[in-house]
Amino acid sequence: MVRKALITAVVVVSLASQVLAQSTGTPAFQAPYRSFNRLEFGGTVSDPGPGFALEGFYRFGHNRYDVGFRAGFADPGPGNSTFLAGVDFRTRVIDHSSDFPLDGALTAGVGGSFGNGASQGYIPIGLSLGRRVQLEDSNLEFVPYVHPVLTPSFGDGASDLLFGLGLGVDVTINKRFDVRVSAGVGDYHGIAISFAVLH
Repeated sequence: MVRKALITAVVVVSLASQVLAQSTGTPAFQAPYRSFNRLEFGGTVSDPGPGFALEGFYRFGHNRYDVGFRAGFADPGPGNSTFLAGVDFRTRVIDHSSDFPLDGALTAGVGGSFGNGASQGYIPIGLSLGRRVQLEDSNLEFVPYVHPVLTPSFGDGASDLLFGLGLGVDVTINKRFDVRVSAGVGDYHGIAISFAVLH
């Protein structure tokens, strides 16, 4: 299982040419596990290229998986605003061990951006690899991770098969609040900052 996951990650990273992560095409990547117990909600501001994007999200989890809903808008320039909507899924598939130091999660989603004659759909599939680090005598936790993603896209902007690599860190300030920063590596240079309230 670990060998297959590593091969998948290497293939995706080596083919990275454009980064469009998650179901809405923004660079808000995912750590290999969730910070919340039952649910979370929050917002993301990102720079997915020209302009900016604002999104709200809601996620709920059970056992080793969680499901999230995202919606918002992107404004790449005057008169070009698009509506963003999508659903994301994440489930743990790798637990760290003495042989492999990282935890891993399979991610998938479906969604898109919808605008004036320029709608585009995305079906991102990825593997997030990272490890939780807790500071001694503190509630502060860091989760640095890498998230290679393969994204079939289709729509008015033409169909394509996109590859990308997300780099990120989730910072749990306390048991109720998370700050997340992620960025895309490749021809598409995007960055996203998310704030989440945890329950």
